[in-house]
Amino acid sequence: MRAVILAGGKGVRLHPYTAVLPKPLVPIGGELSIMEIVIKQLKNCGFNHITIAVNHLANLIMAFFGDGEKWGVKIDYSIEEKPLSTIGPLTLIKDLPDNFLVMNGDILTDLDFSELMESHISNKADLTISSYVRNQNIDFGVLEVNAESLVTGFKEKPDYEFLVSMGVYVLKRTLVDQLEENKPYGFDNLVIDGIANNIMIYSYLYDGYWLDIGRPDDYIRANKDYKELKPRIL
Repeated sequence: MRAVILAGGKGVRLHPYTAVLPKPLVPIGGELSIMEIVIKQLKNCGFNHITIAVNHLANLIMAFFGDGEKWGVKIDYSIEEKPLSTIGPLTLIKDLPDNFLVMNGDILTDLDFSELMESHISNKADLTISSYVRNQNIDFGVLEVNAESLVTGFKEKPDYEFLVSMGVYVLKRTLVDQLEENKPYGFDNLVIDGIANNIMIYSYLYDGYWLDIGRPDDYIRANKDYKELKPRIL
């Protein structure tokens, strides 16, 4: 099975931790970098060929992971000469199989990637998006106003639930084949265009552990959670 890890971002939101290291190499729990954890998980789920899409500080990532022998998988690289957003880097990879997994390189989760792949194939989906219910507190009083600017409702610091993308997907190669090579194209574009074109897009709802390590607060939480989470993810 094949997986692509997206690791080309600059990690601006995680500054100052990313001032020297690319975000995928930032350590978790004082033991492993986040992308080492991801690679070990993928290996345990049966993925034996991993392509890492790199741009910012690419040489550091390539020097660290090499050809993947240390982790018992084949690792190769797709090198962006310019930022191509989320999906654009896939157009540079010429040997993608019919169905493959794509994920961000900064995700800490106990999601079973092989079950996600199986769900995608059994549904005959074009795109499967792993999804998570996220509760968001609004730390303000929220007004409800009608067209005449009359206040019709008020909620004090309400909580809202959103179904969000986890940053882990399974795609059919045909979605990539129809894109222009080496042109920026985001995951948002893929979903919006896909809905407009009536492709089969499924949500894979997950209720386990998931954390996008994109901000300092999330990184601190990941380090606190790692010891308890480690037996489940490794």
